[in-house]
Amino acid sequence: MGSGTQTFQHRSLSVKLWPPSHSTRLMLVERMTKNLTTPSIFSRNCGLLSNDEAEEDAKKMEELAFAAADQHYKKEPDGDGSSAVQIYAKESSRLMLEVIKRGPKVNGGLADRATDLRGTVFDISGGRRAFIGAEEAKELLRPLGEAGNSYTKICFSNRSFGLDAANVAAPILSTIKDQLTEVDLSDFIAGRPELEALDVMNIFSSVLEGCHLRYLNLSNNALGEKGVRAFGALLKSQNSLQGLYLMNDGISEEAARAVSELIPSTEKLKVLHFHNNMTGDEGAFAISEIVKRSCSLEDFRCSSTRVGTDGGLALAEALKRCAHLKRLDLRDNMFGVEAGVALSKAISQFTDLTEVYLSYLNLEDEGTEALANALKHSAPSLEVLEMAGNDITAKGTASLAACIASKQFLTKLNLAENELKDEGAILIANALGEDHGQLNEVDMSTNAIRRAGGRHLAQVVVKKPGFKLLHINGNFISDEGIDEVKEIFKGSLDMLGPLDENDPEGEDDEEEEDEDEEENAEHEKELESKLKDLKINQ
Repeated sequence: MGSGTQTFQHRSLSVKLWPPSHSTRLMLVERMTKNLTTPSIFSRNCGLLSNDEAEEDAKKMEELAFAAADQHYKKEPDGDGSSAVQIYAKESSRLMLEVIKRGPKVNGGLADRATDLRGTVFDISGGRRAFIGAEEAKELLRPLGEAGNSYTKICFSNRSFGLDAANVAAPILSTIKDQLTEVDLSDFIAGRPELEALDVMNIFSSVLEGCHLRYLNLSNNALGEKGVRAFGALLKSQNSLQGLYLMNDGISEEAARAVSELIPSTEKLKVLHFHNNMTGDEGAFAISEIVKRSCSLEDFRCSSTRVGTDGGLALAEALKRCAHLKRLDLRDNMFGVEAGVALSKAISQFTDLTEVYLSYLNLEDEGTEALANALKHSAPSLEVLEMAGNDITAKGTASLAACIASKQFLTKLNLAENELKDEGAILIANALGEDHGQLNEVDMSTNAIRRAGGRHLAQVVVKKPGFKLLHINGNFISDEGIDEVKEIFKGSLDMLGPLDENDPEGEDDEEEEDEDEEENAEHEKELESKLKDLKINQ
C-alpha cells in the first residue's frame, strides 16, 4: 500500500485556535443565554424565553455548534483551526437566530430540534485510536440497526476495522444506505495487513454501493491504487458528490488515474482535497482532468503532493474552468515561476475567492508579482493570503503590497521565510496601515528584518481593533529593536509571538552589517523616512 508521507514539507510557526478552552465555551453559553432573554425585533412577535429555558437552549446550541466545527477541524487537522472557529461562531449565530425567531418552547424551541439534529449524525471516532472486533462492533453499531432511526451521516474514523468487524457492519449498513448522505471512513483500517485491509474496503464499498452521497471522506488510509480500486463499486455509483477527501492516502500517479477513471460525474463537486500524497506531475495530470469536469468547485486542495512545473501548468489550466472557487490550497509543491505565472491567469477569474494558500511553491519575485497583480484585480473579499517560503525579495514586494492594500477584508497574512528585509517589511506594513479592520494575524518571521522593519510592523498592527498575533521571530532585530517592539505591545504581549530565535548579530546576505551602532541607527531612520509615506498604487 502507498504512503503519502512527505520528507520535504516546510513548517511555519503557527498557533492552534481550536479547540476552544472550557472557559471560552462557557462564556459563549452565557452570551447566548443573555441574547435569548434580551428584547429584540424578533422577540416582540415571538416572546422572550425564561432564563432557565434560555440557558438550556444555549447549552444545546453550543454543543451542536461545537460538534459541527470539530467535525470540520478533524478533516483538516494540520490547519491552525481558524476555519473551525469561524464555523463555530456562524453555527452558534444561526441556531440562536432560529430560537429567537421561534420564541419560547411552547412555540417550538431548540430543545426538541436538538434531539432531531443529533439523531442525524452517528460518530464513533471519539476516544483513543483502537482496533475494533466483532463483539465491540455489534455494540457500537447497534443504534444504526434500530428501526426508525434518522441517521444520515456516519463517521467510523479512528477505529480500525478488521474482517470480523466489517462483516458485522455490512448488514447493518445495508439497512440504512438509502438514507445516508455523508460517510467518513477516514483512518478506519490502521495497522491491518494489506490483504485484510483491501478485503475490508471491498466489503464497505459493496454494501454502500448505490447510496446517494454528498460527502465522502476516505483520507488517512494509505490507499494507493489498490485501495482506490477496492472502493471502485462505491465511487462508480456516485453521481451527486459535493465533497471528496483523499488526504494522506498515498495517491500516486496510478492511484490518481484510478480516481479520475472511477468517478463518473463531478459536475456537482464543490470540495476536492488531495493533501499530503505522492502524486507528482503525472498524477497531477489525472487530477487536472477531474478538476476540468468540476465546474462547481469551491474548495480545491492539492498541497504537499510533489507536483512540479509540468503538473502545476496542467492544474492551472484546469482551474480556469472553476469560476466559483472560494478556497485554493496548493502549498508545498515545486511549481516554480512558470507554473506560478500560469496560475495567475486562472486566479484573475476568481471573484469569489476568500482564502488562497500559495506557500513553498518556488514562485520567486516574478511568479509572486504575476499572482499579486492577478489577485489585486480579482478576489475582492479575500480574507486569507499565504505566500511563505517563496524566495520573495524587496524587489517583488511592491506588487504584493499593492495587492494587500486593496484587500480590506484580509484577516490573515503569512509571508514568512522570504527575503523581504526592512524595505519589504515596511512596504507591507504601509499597505496594512489604512483600514484593514478585520486583520488579526500577520506572520513575517524569518525575513532578514532588522530594527526599522520590526518596529514599523508592530506600530501598524497593534492599532488594529481585533488583532491577535504578530510573528516576527527568526529575524535580525537588534536588542534595542526587540525592546521597542515589546514596548509597543505593552499591556498586550499575548499579541506578540515568540522572539527566541531572533538573531541580533545576523549577517545580511548582500551587504556586511555595519558595526557602528550610530551609523546603523541613522541608516534605519533614513530608510523608514523614505518608505513610511510611500504611496501604493491601487
